[in-house]
Amino acid sequence: MRLEDFAPAKINLFLHVLGRREDGYHLLESLVSFASVGDRLWLEPGAPLGLALSGPFGEGLEAGDDNLILRAARAFAAHVSGARQGAFALEKNLPIASGIGGGSTDAAAALRLLARLNGIALQDPRLMDAARTLGADVPVCLDPAPRLMRGIGHELGPKLAARPVPALLVNPGVAVPTGPIFAQLGLKPGERRAAGVDERNDLARPAIALEPVIGQVLDHLAAQPGATLVRMSGSGATCFALFESEQAREAARASITARDPVITTLRWWCAPCEVLIPA
Repeated sequence: MRLEDFAPAKINLFLHVLGRREDGYHLLESLVSFASVGDRLWLEPGAPLGLALSGPFGEGLEAGDDNLILRAARAFAAHVSGARQGAFALEKNLPIASGIGGGSTDAAAALRLLARLNGIALQDPRLMDAARTLGADVPVCLDPAPRLMRGIGHELGPKLAARPVPALLVNPGVAVPTGPIFAQLGLKPGERRAAGVDERNDLARPAIALEPVIGQVLDHLAAQPGATLVRMSGSGATCFALFESEQAREAARASITARDPVITTLRWWCAPCEVLIPA
């Protein structure tokens, strides 16, 4: 029987860059949550390992060996002896290279599907071991819930009690590569910096310097009545606003959709949803 899973968008409610390790990896502290919008992934048990792509952003992906879903399948097989496999089909609804963990949440969904197929509990340490080999954001996406994430993304706090709030995700149609964003911070290996007390995204300023349209998105969202929190997620370019009511969110969506074309000639992705925030 074909198995299905939902891969929700990852949202960084705040993201602090606290330093850089000697090996070059940056040290982070982030409050991570998830949205009710995301990709969908199916697994056909017993079929040859492969990946079919569809959805509004499927054309921007490659189904080759470097795809995170197929890498997740190989990582699962490496950690679970004799594991059953299958063929995957992805409906790609999230923009690519957009700061909301699209590849990571897809890889985590693949691990969950393979765990179900093989009768393995989500808490099985082999799943987390496999997730850690795939990238910094995959572990936190494995069991999607609000929690603190530290270090290089592998130090996870406990799940936090949370409630859903109306939200709007907006991406201005630009792909932001993570490497150049971190490089603009200018941190040297071994350098540390204070955490501070404000809940910010330290990657927003370098992302705006690389793609100024991100600043326009943030300004447009901040100007919406009823917006209670406006930030960029991850390394961008997706920004989000939390709202005090669904009515305020829908009014903001209408404003974004009908924006003056002088703001940008690019097509903005605008997704109303709910985001879990700590209660």
